[in-house]
Amino acid sequence: MTSALQFRVSLTVDDFEKALSFYRDVLGLPLANDWSTPQGRCIVLSVDKATIELIDHNQASHIDDVEVGRRVPGEVRFAFQFPDVESAVALAKANGAEVLHDPVETPWKDVNARIVGPDAMQMTFFESPQVAK
Repeated sequence: MTSALQFRVSLTVDDFEKALSFYRDVLGLPLANDWSTPQGRCIVLSVDKATIELIDHNQASHIDDVEVGRRVPGEVRFAFQFPDVESAVALAKANGAEVLHDPVETPWKDVNARIVGPDAMQMTFFESPQVAK
């Protein structure tokens, strides 16, 4: 069996500089490659660990209810782990993110917050008890 070697998400964004600033400066994702050409901009940012969550609609509704208090439309949501979710949310908000719900303790014992970042991408910021402040 062949295994994938890398997971990459490609976002086409309306405001490149705003999106770059958010992902690089707010989320702290370091530059991996700059593939910009005279035809356009392409910056690759990196994160040490990536996973894919497959969630059915019932669980998605439950997660939305816990994190936001209601079902929020959207089939794709990024999730970023931070050692201090409250500080991460404050920084994101100060840089133009919309906070859908402030941090809340979840039934699975994480502290999660839901924001909307550049180009309406939903994101869960989470802090796990294993990564204490």
